[in-house]
Amino acid sequence: MKYIFCLLFSLIILSANAFTDPNTLLEELKTEIAKKNIYDSSKEARIRKLKAYQSTLSQTNYDARFDTWDKLYIEYKSYQFDSAYVYVDKMISLSKVTGNKPKEYYSYVRMAFILLSSGMFNETFDYLRKVNVKALSNADKVDYYFFLARCNYDLANYSNDKYFSPDYIKTGNKYIDSAVSFCGNDHIMHTYLLGLKDYQEKNYVEGRIRFKKLLEKDMPISMHLRAMVSCSLGSIYLEDNERQEGLNLMMRAAIADIKSSTRETVALYTLAELLYKQGNIKDAYSFIQLAKTDADFYGARQRKIQIASILPLIAAAELNNTEHQKNRFLVFLLIITALALLVVFFLVMIINQLKKLKVKEAIIEGKNVQLNHINAKLIEDAKIKEEYIGQFFKAISGYIVKLENLKISIDAKLSMKKYDAIHTFVNNIDIKKERESLYYSFDHIFLKIFPNFITVFNSLFAEKDQIWPDEDEVLNTDLRIFALIRMGIADNETIAKILEYSVNTIYVYKMRIKAKSLHPDQFEQRIMDIKAFDYE
Repeated sequence: MKYIFCLLFSLIILSANAFTDPNTLLEELKTEIAKKNIYDSSKEARIRKLKAYQSTLSQTNYDARFDTWDKLYIEYKSYQFDSAYVYVDKMISLSKVTGNKPKEYYSYVRMAFILLSSGMFNETFDYLRKVNVKALSNADKVDYYFFLARCNYDLANYSNDKYFSPDYIKTGNKYIDSAVSFCGNDHIMHTYLLGLKDYQEKNYVEGRIRFKKLLEKDMPISMHLRAMVSCSLGSIYLEDNERQEGLNLMMRAAIADIKSSTRETVALYTLAELLYKQGNIKDAYSFIQLAKTDADFYGARQRKIQIASILPLIAAAELNNTEHQKNRFLVFLLIITALALLVVFFLVMIINQLKKLKVKEAIIEGKNVQLNHINAKLIEDAKIKEEYIGQFFKAISGYIVKLENLKISIDAKLSMKKYDAIHTFVNNIDIKKERESLYYSFDHIFLKIFPNFITVFNSLFAEKDQIWPDEDEVLNTDLRIFALIRMGIADNETIAKILEYSVNTIYVYKMRIKAKSLHPDQFEQRIMDIKAFDYE
């Protein structure tokens, strides 16, 4: 009668869970993932508080130091392997120094848990073999035998064959029986252990009843244990081919793991694999990446291997999904383009009809088009004129340089008392005067094309920094540098040759003047924006 009542109760719970919307759970999981840093920050705050307290303890206060390290170990054991290892190792060292064997054995059990969580099976057995079980408390004996059972179950799962796995499971079940015998009044652990044994023995009906009982709202279990129970119950549903309920429970387990800042977890990895098989590639990829991050953070070797086996498949599917979406977008884009071309075609037809109906408007529009062409031609001519003047100026400058080189060459020959008549001719060549004449011509031609250049140029500076030519000057050197730039000669080396300065001097001139501008970042562009004389 009692069995029938439990079965009916299980069916009622199952019916209630069946109404759980998986999409709601999925959104809840994503919300909790977004809050992951908040939960982790809370754990880190507890850790910092414990570390601060530890730093105040006397070196001779062995019990307080041991207890504080134990609390730090508890915070780290499912969060970060390396840190948990550091503190449990300290516990072992301290218990050896003080000769406290019960605490030493207790610490070995603690060490076994994190080694098992990290997938280090041989090391787990090594530490558990060091333990004198008789020296442990009943609660620690439960942990001791439970870890031995888990180690065998994990080895069975790792082997996953018909040769060794059954023996591992059989041995694990014996250790579960031993753990149960020491549970005493701890009904929660008692129920969980028996449920775990039911799962391993494929006694899924009893396993469901036990795990469901632990998940009742009034059951005072930790968030971490809630995650473990949900994951185990979800596995039972999956084994019974009830995939949706199994998926829901894996999501609940993942939510509980996040809330408890558990990084050594199987739920998220399993969930990613289930979603991948269902075709939800996007979420599967997101969750497997998070599972990988958690495994890397914790240092879980076995979990990394499991994730590595499925990650390439999910990543490849995500890539294919992305390519598929890209192809769909391209098709959509082509359709939109075709529709746009169709719209343009009809618009052209309408415009042509309007042109026929509105002859005068068409004539005016035609005149405007002609005017636009004329204006474009004038602008083009102006640009050609600018380029021509600039190129001409460069050619003249090059000629002067060559003439100067010729003068130097002839001087050299004269120094060797050759061609005496040429010496007189060469001396009559006044390079300086030629350059001044060239500058004079350039200045006037430039200001004829850009009559507002000096005024607009100085508007780019504060009054105290403005540059105005003297009365006997058309353009001074500073203005001439930027006049050349406005003509399209921006290369420092070319400007230096034209003005007979070094490249470095030209660079210094430009930088000094630019630095004084009201708009140094836009200075050169504003120079180029100075308009030529508007011929009408």
